[in-house]
Amino acid sequence: MIDQLMEKIEETRNPTLIGLDTTLALIPKELVEEYQGMGENPLEGTLEAILAFNKEIIRHIKEVVPAVKIQIAMYEQYGWQGIRVYQKTVEYAKEKGLLVIGDIKRGDILSTAEAYAAHIGRAPVNGGVVDSWGEDWVTVNPYFGTDGMLPFLQNCQKYKKGIFVLVKTSNPSGEEIQDLSCGDHKLYEIVGSLVEQWGENLKGRNGYSSVGAVVGATQPEQGARLRQQMPHTFFLVPGYGIQGGNGAWLKNYFDEEGRGAIIHSARAILSAHLDRRKYRWNQYGEAALAAAIKMKEEVVGCIR
Repeated sequence: MIDQLMEKIEETRNPTLIGLDTTLALIPKELVEEYQGMGENPLEGTLEAILAFNKEIIRHIKEVVPAVKIQIAMYEQYGWQGIRVYQKTVEYAKEKGLLVIGDIKRGDILSTAEAYAAHIGRAPVNGGVVDSWGEDWVTVNPYFGTDGMLPFLQNCQKYKKGIFVLVKTSNPSGEEIQDLSCGDHKLYEIVGSLVEQWGENLKGRNGYSSVGAVVGATQPEQGARLRQQMPHTFFLVPGYGIQGGNGAWLKNYFDEEGRGAIIHSARAILSAHLDRRKYRWNQYGEAALAAAIKMKEEVVGCIR
């Protein structure tokens, strides 16, 4: 899977991706109102509006970015119907040729991790197994150690999928745990070493592994250290834009050839249409495309 991701980055000449962390606040109120009254309760109309918004964003950015990341929590809050919209968004993105990262941040003991790992594997049914989710990559919490990681690693191998393991997150209070000293090292550095080990047997043609790491754009010094420490680990870098990640820092996350990372932005792209000086309410797709192109240019300019 790492080869596919890097090929898509090369094809689009764009080491960035868009997050479909869609919330009601990011959707034009006119679109929400258009779908109200559908179905038997307000939930159904709201979810149809979210799905319509997602599809329009995907339709506009599909030629520009290699992948989208979909934050499952935004859909889980609506129960099983929200999960169905999540799945429909995954399906539509893949139909349009995009790779899909399911931002699920799952992790547990071995038996439960086996069930969570169905996101990039298969779920048992009477008489066989089914692919019930369809994502290409998922994010994983490593707190349970190797046995909690094993089902995900096995599915990466068996089904040619990928994972991004939380190593150094972009939120300010992450340092309360991730920066704890453990002897001569910080905890996040120890986790980084484990991630590099877990990916040893899952390297692609380019030398990078399908076991990647989440390393926040708001932590440039730590990002630079991890890049040196983890030469075979591909980085998913959230926090660019609204969370405060600075374009000038981004070079720290890439290798000397400008490879090895993909930069993520969600709210800055999805909310671009709110600038009513430039866009009408129904131009949210066009606004997202313009914002995505601007991010691409900024990031590429920083890593050259």
